[in-house]
Amino acid sequence: MFLGKKFRTLMGATLLAGAGVLALGAAAAQAETIDQVKQKGELTVGMLVDFPPYGIMNSQNQPDGYDADVAKVLAKDLGVKLKIVPVTGPNRIPFLLTNKVDLLVASLAITPARAKQVQFSRPYSAAQIVLFGGKDAKIKSAADLAGLRIGVARASTQDIAVTKIAPKSANIRRFDDDASAMQALLSGQVDAIGCSTTVAAQISKRAPDRYAPKFVLLQQEMAVAMRPGEPNTLKTVNDLVAKNIANGEFNKLYKKWLGVDLPKLSAS
Repeated sequence: MFLGKKFRTLMGATLLAGAGVLALGAAAAQAETIDQVKQKGELTVGMLVDFPPYGIMNSQNQPDGYDADVAKVLAKDLGVKLKIVPVTGPNRIPFLLTNKVDLLVASLAITPARAKQVQFSRPYSAAQIVLFGGKDAKIKSAADLAGLRIGVARASTQDIAVTKIAPKSANIRRFDDDASAMQALLSGQVDAIGCSTTVAAQISKRAPDRYAPKFVLLQQEMAVAMRPGEPNTLKTVNDLVAKNIANGEFNKLYKKWLGVDLPKLSAS
């Protein structure tokens, strides 16, 4: 009887210990990235450093650019230190999914295919392709391109976008690169060009008050990427992005790096 009681006591202690281990394991499994970030006091962000002006290496050989500044704001709002890990286009999602980084602020455009791999925040940035022409030119839509000379960089996104919408009477002139298309506009060889807002800002610096965006050809929105299945992490990042769009902080940073205001972004 004594042995039976001792055995039951030992088994009870073993079961309790096992239950404790299982509970700890369950808690660890349920801990989301945002909880781990707050616990360790550091946010590790994956970022492109070869995609100016969104991501670059500065003269001190440190990651810089619009995405770097956005990451700094997120870390500051979370009250943690920031560590930026340079990533490439091909390895940025694998780095996230294998826990090498906590988040991606890496100019990652939102696409259905990527949304099957990662969880996207609401957009924090966008790359716009615009039709850019003379300030007084009456160009408001694709129909107004009829009979005009439109310059584009050959085989570029803007070439595809302009070719798709331009009337048959539009004269699309293709150049080797954006710099050549820009020069064609400045020298009067074309009436307007399709270009990114970054190129448009460069033109405005060289010729103030002569040119202006006429309409948007294409907008590609970028978002912070997280590991899937983490609702609390998603809510926290979404709240921070929404806050810094509403208070103008992201617009200030976008204008600092791209020379134009942050485009209007979708809310989801």
